[in-house]
Amino acid sequence: MAEKRKYTTITIPAQLFEKLEKKIQGTGFSSVSDYVQFLLREFLIEADRPESKSHKDVIEKLHALGYA
Repeated sequence: MAEKRKYTTITIPAQLFEKLEKKIQGTGFSSVSDYVQFLLREFLIEADRPESKSHKDVIEKLHALGYA
């Protein structure tokens, strides 16, 4: 029986990684990975809410954060 992977790796542009490193300085986040996990969890929670913003608004917010 195949074991489920607990973690996987994603690739982001180096420039975005550097921006995220600067963004977490002085915060409780110990790594860019921890911060991105937090952002993705928050995004998924928000996207699953019935009163959530439209898909277009969410995409615009992600773009403003440096994604897309």
